[in-house]
Amino acid sequence: MNFARNTLRRLAGETRGAEIAEAAAVLPIMFMMILGIFWFGQAFSIYGTITRAAQDGARAAVAPYCMTCSTLNTPSVNAFNAVLSALTAAHLDSGQIIALNKWTPPAPVDCTTGSAAAYTDTGNVRVHTHVKLSQTFGTGAVCGVSVSFAYPYGFFLPFTSLNKQNIQLQAVAQVRMEAQ
Repeated sequence: MNFARNTLRRLAGETRGAEIAEAAAVLPIMFMMILGIFWFGQAFSIYGTITRAAQDGARAAVAPYCMTCSTLNTPSVNAFNAVLSALTAAHLDSGQIIALNKWTPPAPVDCTTGSAAAYTDTGNVRVHTHVKLSQTFGTGAVCGVSVSFAYPYGFFLPFTSLNKQNIQLQAVAQVRMEAQ
């Protein structure tokens, strides 16, 4: 009986191998945190890229002339071409662009009528022209162009609810139309 008691006391006081047990408990959690930082950083980078692409598209939609073309392009074609070139420069697949159908309030409103603004879709890039950007209507209203689209992003975080989840990163940009 004393032998068993002494053996248990000796094993309870022994600290050899404790570092291995602590590392086995901490390393998977630390690895998941590092992986999460990486994937959320990737999502943030793609979000910044598509937001910049939407801003470029809105600026291109306001100026309906193509300097290198001999024909007049529509605002939606100019916006799509600008978004396409921005995504291509960032090495993102422009074929994955999704039309943004769901708007967070308020939805784009026509500058003069106050009703829902008309839009055109070119390659899933939605361009609202003659959008009200200020709170006033009529002659005092500030009008512009709104460009919107979404881009899918897939997380890979094993052992979490975000594993292989696709989210849609939304890009919306508005630019004021200037009198020419």
